[in-house]
Amino acid sequence: MESAGEVRHWNADVNGISLHVAEQGPADGPAVLLLHGFPELWLSWRRQMAALAARGFRAVAPDLRGYGDSTAPADPAAYTILHIVGDVVALLSHLSLPKVLVVGHDLGAQVAWHLCLFRPDLVRAVVALGVPFLPRGPRPTTESFAASDGLYIMQFQEPGRAERAFARYDVTTVLKKFFSIDIDDMTAPPGVEFIDFLEARPSIPWITDEELGQYAEKFQKSGFTGPLNYYRMMDTSWRLTAPWQDAKVMVPVKFIYGDKDIGLKSYGIGHFVKSGAFKSYVPNLEIVIIDGHHFLQQEQAERVNSEILSYFDKFTGEET
Repeated sequence: MESAGEVRHWNADVNGISLHVAEQGPADGPAVLLLHGFPELWLSWRRQMAALAARGFRAVAPDLRGYGDSTAPADPAAYTILHIVGDVVALLSHLSLPKVLVVGHDLGAQVAWHLCLFRPDLVRAVVALGVPFLPRGPRPTTESFAASDGLYIMQFQEPGRAERAFARYDVTTVLKKFFSIDIDDMTAPPGVEFIDFLEARPSIPWITDEELGQYAEKFQKSGFTGPLNYYRMMDTSWRLTAPWQDAKVMVPVKFIYGDKDIGLKSYGIGHFVKSGAFKSYVPNLEIVIIDGHHFLQQEQAERVNSEILSYFDKFTGEET
């Protein structure tokens, strides 16, 4: 097995912003684009990047806009799904990559799903973690949850509200609260802020103090407003994606989720995944359930690496 090599860091001016990118593996290897979720960074893929690079893949992991060392536009309107996918498309063009393998987790999985909808010509295959493809509903996202002020999605809508609540804690504690999520409901009791509802474990088995410090340093610098703006633009993104109503994802996909992931236990999503409705929208779909919670690629890195590599091995004989 060849050496994975060091992680290389660089910035690309794409789509009107600067994207910070971490890269590992041979520059001429089959490219794998890794898209992180909330509240994460390229760093959440550190174990996948090493495994991919060791197998000869070129792992490319950007900080999405609003995160880490990438540009964080001040205008919330700059965080629609069209902007985020636009960044990805521009990055691939910058790298002269006509087609890539994609891995996405959480909100990064949503970006991967929409990349498949908008530009399937750029995608060879996808591994999506934690968040399934959810077809566009008949009404805006927040209307479905309007009666539930305690739901994190609703609390994130109001500009400044979550930031003020987060500010009652140091950044490391905020991150630990999210990374520790192991609850039966994603809705805080009446009158309680969601961040106050979450409990931070003293330690998290899958992240070292040094790694947590790396996360905290970047969020201390960039803040949480950019990442929260993704949620604030959900309804706008719903309106903008009207042309893709009832569209299917035709790209090959492996979907991996943890059996203890609270997101799959909420709002009928687990039933959607298991009932066959999911596959009706993603015909070329494999589903894998593993032992774990939401942050699977960190919590169960070896198993996730094995699933990614075994799946992508099927596509590496194709022309890039």
